Amino acid sequence: MDLDLESAIGARIRQLRIARGLTLDELASASAVSRAMISRIERAEASPTASLLARLCAALGLSLSAFFAEEEKDVSPLARRNDQPVWRDPETGYVRRAVSPAGTQSPVDLVEVSFPAGARVSFPPNTASRGMSQHVWLFEGEMEMTVGETVHHLMPGDCLFMGIGDGHVFYNPGDKPARYCVVLDRPRS
Repeated sequence: MDLDLESAIGARIRQLRIARGLTLDELASASAVSRAMISRIERAEASPTASLLARLCAALGLSLSAFFAEEEKDVSPLARRNDQPVWRDPETGYVRRAVSPAGTQSPVDLVEVSFPAGARVSFPPNTASRGMSQHVWLFEGEMEMTVGETVHHLMPGDCLFMGIGDGHVFYNPGDKPARYCVVLDRPRS
């Protein structure tokens, strides 16, 4: 577990919760995540799974990408690979790298993902993400993307466009990791 990243995730959740005037109990009720788990995450004693973090983000009124795209004081148009935030889902082992330079005010975020063979992650409907869309562009391996009732089987080079507010499932049915880029487009204000 990357303690610096876990501490940053916990601090960000706490900061957002307090900024929205929510108690631990209120956030627990809104997210369907236990008060004890939220407290452990805020203290960097537990690492949230992708699904759990998505539920917390939805209850806080933002998307997973917006959560990781915290505004930085020193904005640069260049994000060097070694400086790009990397997060590993403790449940599935999928690795998410925020490629886009932070704080540039661009409505587009680029995320590189390495998704283990056999892994599955479900993202519940999220009203904070309504109006957002994403492209999933597969480079290696294979993926099954479930959007609503439709299952899309992606092979290298395929690109799937979808809205993300209604929820979706990522699944790697293959025997090797899948590597893909997610291009998220947030609505312009």
